[in-house]
Amino acid sequence: MKKLKKLIAIIIILTFSINLAACGDKKKTRYEAEFLVLFDTVTKIVAYTETKEEFTEYSQLIYDNLKEYHELYDIYHDYPGKNNIKTINDNAGKKPVKVDKRIIDLLLFSKEWYKKTDSKVNIAFGAVLKVWHNYRTEGLEDEENAKIPPIDILKKASQHTDINKVKIDEKNSTVFLEDPEMSLDVGAVGKGYATEQVSRIAEEKGFKSGLISVGGNIRSIGTKGVDNQLWNLGIQNPDSKSENSTLKLIYVEDKSVVSSGDYERYYTVNGKRYHHIIDPITLFPSEHFSAVTIVTHNSGMADVLSTAIFNMPFEQGKKLIDSLPDTEALWVAKDGKIKYSNDFSKYLNK
Repeated sequence: MKKLKKLIAIIIILTFSINLAACGDKKKTRYEAEFLVLFDTVTKIVAYTETKEEFTEYSQLIYDNLKEYHELYDIYHDYPGKNNIKTINDNAGKKPVKVDKRIIDLLLFSKEWYKKTDSKVNIAFGAVLKVWHNYRTEGLEDEENAKIPPIDILKKASQHTDINKVKIDEKNSTVFLEDPEMSLDVGAVGKGYATEQVSRIAEEKGFKSGLISVGGNIRSIGTKGVDNQLWNLGIQNPDSKSENSTLKLIYVEDKSVVSSGDYERYYTVNGKRYHHIIDPITLFPSEHFSAVTIVTHNSGMADVLSTAIFNMPFEQGKKLIDSLPDTEALWVAKDGKIKYSNDFSKYLNK
């Protein structure tokens, strides 16, 4: 992951200048805000509000809260006076670390979904992911000498990924990693979980019509404007050589849409691409699919599931999705063929 850059600005953009009005409704305009740094990605907010001032207030609220979650869930950087995931990792095998409730809640959520996904998403998998991160970083900096991690190094790291050794004391709000060589990595859940919590905060403050996208992890709130139009979102085509960058267009209301794919973060070794989603069984990048997309209400749940079913054979993943209420998925196979969960089609034809 690249080093975080300093926040450049919050850029308020009036796009299209669409004024929407229905009988008895006040005029609303579409606004957008975009800012950098948080979760090492681009965050974008789209909303329909009556005034620019109202939109600016909401975008600042969303930014401020996302910044809090970003700092708490960061595994690479320290922040003055704040214990975060990195602090927990730094004290592995040494002592429990007192942390904010928002970290406790994330870890409990992650442990719950570790069980539900048959261990396909493990926040205690950091030792293995760190090996791949280092090799990928070196490979991107020196492409001619890029290498993949030796399997013996990966196997050794995998011996320090037992999630049962992540001890959470809710009463005292502490976290302790019993294994001194263990490290947490919440990359498969933290961004989505934070997006969901911040969306709820915004809704409680009266945010009724908007999209929050954190690096493509999208949470829609309400409908578009005042005329009850659904939000239309494009699912990225994992085939970068295709003339169509959008694979499918879907229509949603109050839903989260999260995709995982082999086209996101990767490096190339001897002509083969190695992406960042590591199969916990093989310890190598998952080979089942090129991409998967989840549509459900909760963004944290969508984030977890997008990684989980990417690491599962289709039948296993479909069985999991079908067992979850109001949750649908789309799979893109390595050959480009698309498969859907039972009711995904309801998002395609509007």
